[in-house]
Amino acid sequence: MRLRHAWPVFLVLLLAGCNALRPADPVSPAAPVVEDSRGDDAARVLAYYAQLRQLPGPELAREHESARRALAKSRSDANRLRYALLLTLPGAPATEEPRVQELLEPVTRSSDGALRGLAVLMMAFLQEQRRLETSAQGLQQKLDALLTLERNMTRDSSGTRKR
Repeated sequence: MRLRHAWPVFLVLLLAGCNALRPADPVSPAAPVVEDSRGDDAARVLAYYAQLRQLPGPELAREHESARRALAKSRSDANRLRYALLLTLPGAPATEEPRVQELLEPVTRSSDGALRGLAVLMMAFLQEQRRLETSAQGLQQKLDALLTLERNMTRDSSGTRKR
């Protein structure tokens, strides 16, 4: 009896599966394939970041200096992103954040969509990180105040018991 109710569901699933196997829109062989070369820039920047994370300290310092020199020579969007990535690596001092934002600001206004998108993403990440750090500092202050209040209350209650 239950199998009779399952057949319509099975039939619908079977038809949906057949429909999924059919290509959605066949591509016309005469249509030229246009590749977005800007996506290559973004992929290269992300691959560069992955390589940076693997570098030991001395090589990372050399790369930092190399990126700084490249930026001084040519203030291109790619050089700006390259140097900004170095300044945002884990373990980098938080004091570099204003410098990173200064580097990324022109890239966020550029017309290069791929690098612009990465710069916008990095700026959003930095802003969110700053917001979270500010929030954490506020929470730490509240926690410290509560701990001080608890210590004072403990001292007051132990002082009244001794009398």
